[in-house]
Amino acid sequence: MLINASAFIFILASEILMKEFSILIGGKAGFGIDKAGLIVGRLFNRLGYRIYIYRDYPSIIRGGHTFSIVRAAEKRIYTHKEKIDFLLALNQDTFDFHKHRLKDDSLVIYDSDSVKIEGLPNTIKASAVSITKVLKEENAPEIMRNTFIIGALSKAVGINFEKLGGVLKEVISKEIELNLKVALRGYESVGEYNRKEILQQKLLPLITVNEALSLGLINAGLDAYVAYPMTPSSPILHYLAELAEDFKIKVIHPESEIAVILMALGFAYSGKKAAVGTSGGGFCLMTEGLSFSGMAELPVVIILGQRPGASTGLPTYSAQTELHFALNAGQGEFVRFIVAPGDAEEAYIWSGVALNISWKYQIPSIILTDKNLGEGVSNFDKESFADINEENPVFWDRKLPYKRYLDTPAGVSPLAFVPEKDAVIKINSYEHDENGITTELSEQTILMQDKRLRKEKYLSQELSRFEAVKVYGKADAREALLCWGSNKGVCCEAADELGLKVIQPVVLWPFPVEQFKNALTGVKKLICVESNATGQLMRLITGLGFKVDVKLFKYDGRPFSLDELKNKIREGR
Repeated sequence: MLINASAFIFILASEILMKEFSILIGGKAGFGIDKAGLIVGRLFNRLGYRIYIYRDYPSIIRGGHTFSIVRAAEKRIYTHKEKIDFLLALNQDTFDFHKHRLKDDSLVIYDSDSVKIEGLPNTIKASAVSITKVLKEENAPEIMRNTFIIGALSKAVGINFEKLGGVLKEVISKEIELNLKVALRGYESVGEYNRKEILQQKLLPLITVNEALSLGLINAGLDAYVAYPMTPSSPILHYLAELAEDFKIKVIHPESEIAVILMALGFAYSGKKAAVGTSGGGFCLMTEGLSFSGMAELPVVIILGQRPGASTGLPTYSAQTELHFALNAGQGEFVRFIVAPGDAEEAYIWSGVALNISWKYQIPSIILTDKNLGEGVSNFDKESFADINEENPVFWDRKLPYKRYLDTPAGVSPLAFVPEKDAVIKINSYEHDENGITTELSEQTILMQDKRLRKEKYLSQELSRFEAVKVYGKADAREALLCWGSNKGVCCEAADELGLKVIQPVVLWPFPVEQFKNALTGVKKLICVESNATGQLMRLITGLGFKVDVKLFKYDGRPFSLDELKNKIREGR
């Protein structure tokens, strides 16, 4: 049933107050859908709701279909659902591609100048608004279509215009007065449909994992960030560039990924803590530099944003495809630390841990993330965890002579940095002796290789003080979901509804075998959930003597929705 915008005044006789709902807004790439989704998320966050925003966009700058799903709930949420309560259609594709998501009582707000609505059940309400006409009347640019339709949504859910205006002023930096005028036109074009309750609970800020990860690095003493733009890690480069002056960090965009890793190692040589960001293709180019880090014992943190491959694959979509690449990248044998956070809080914590560990053990650390994790927006609770502070590495005690690669019981040599006048600080990518002088002698080769590999024993011992394997859900369940990285949120929500345990290894190397064994206590069926085709975590734990009973893999570049994963679990039981 279609309702003309001017006549659309639908107020429920007995107000239904939904404490969970989802809004999908969609249009062409270039319409500003990403910012529109963030505005909607912030709006409901101000009402006390917990928010999760899923973003979907093609690898083209303009054209193609892009959309965001904003889910709001009373409790913390970390994933999206298939069904939606509100569809904001700025073009025909949005309606055609997503009408299957509508519930029996959903509301569609659409631009009647460019969208035709057909075949909807009578229970679904549709409000036609003439966006193109209004923009012409106000002499407003096309991108303000978002502002108009967000104004219409705000009225439909009973949000007062002053609250909407406050959010718009925070997010929009250009032509704010015109935006407010267009939003008001949208607000006045519809009636109230279903007023949303204001929840009386603590407001938590919205943040992406990329932003949380950046802040965790800064908190642990980051001096420099070096990156070549590559989806999905590019937002880290942009975010840290904005913060560079405030936190006195250097943010550099060199000409290639090879330059990125070598520049970061140069920073390390001079005593500056550096991190780099890339995706699979860029990491390919960094692997020789990674090996240089291992041989020369130069600390560096590498943020590896995974995406579907092989080769370019789906550059703007998500996957968990580079675990084994990270485990085995580089020539030769050397110690590395690999961690895969599963939400914003873990990203903040473990990015700091990774930076500390790199410098304490003079090794490369790799943080695995992906587009769905890194660019997803959710709440952040800084008070829910203990902070990770900067830790100092072992420094030279100034007793002569200085040996850059001094053999020690833990394999960690004291550090000194140029321009130290009393020390010759020689690093070397060739095999070398304790002074850093190139050698090919058998006994020296064995001595230095044993020294470098010895670090892993002490690193593993140190990691035992961290919760390297997280357990959620029903503690005594006989069935458990095994997941890592971005699948944490959807697995935890599914487990809560289905009465399962969730086991999430956060540290993936050195693998926390004892903690993982303890997590498996009482589990008779282990269900592995991964966003790849070959089961990369499954293969890792199988090599360590563990067994997976059910495999649930998704590899189309899209994450599991909550509904989809629950159905897959039921089918596999």
